Amino acid sequence: MQYKAIAVFCGSKNGTNPIFSEHAAQLGKLMGENGIRLIYGGGRKGLMGALANGVMSNGGKVMGVIPELLIGWEHQHEGITDLQVVEDMHTRKKIMYDMCDAAIILPGGYGTMDEMFEMLTWNTLNIHNKTLIILNSGGFYNHLIAHIEQMSEVDFLYEEWNKRIAVYNSPQAIFDALDRGIH
Repeated sequence: MQYKAIAVFCGSKNGTNPIFSEHAAQLGKLMGENGIRLIYGGGRKGLMGALANGVMSNGGKVMGVIPELLIGWEHQHEGITDLQVVEDMHTRKKIMYDMCDAAIILPGGYGTMDEMFEMLTWNTLNIHNKTLIILNSGGFYNHLIAHIEQMSEVDFLYEEWNKRIAVYNSPQAIFDALDRGIH
């Protein structure tokens, strides 16, 4: 597998569907078993915590990047390999983008959407060209995908949206695709 470090953007809450936490833990397990370093937001709660714990309990390494402002909100994870406290969200995102080979988007809120769309925009502008994958756990992103398809249909995008974003419905499907060298 060509990926050594993957950034994962996800919620600091669990959401209402148990599959969200299950998929976060499964993704973490697969990353740990495959020796892929997790780069994530540094929290110990919600999907962030399930993901990081999945990596750590399967022999993996975890790098958390958390802004000072969010330490109280997300309750930084002190059991991970490395935690970097940074000044602000912009610094957090830049460090995470620079450190990863690819990014996976799990269910989450405004912050997750911000991180995903900034990375997508940077890809489109050729600031970087990193694989961007949505884990559509339980159909969480169906409406967003439909909206992105509509943006394409009414000619607001410069290329087909699926050239920049891959969508999978399970962590195993993501790893199967990465093993085949595709996204």
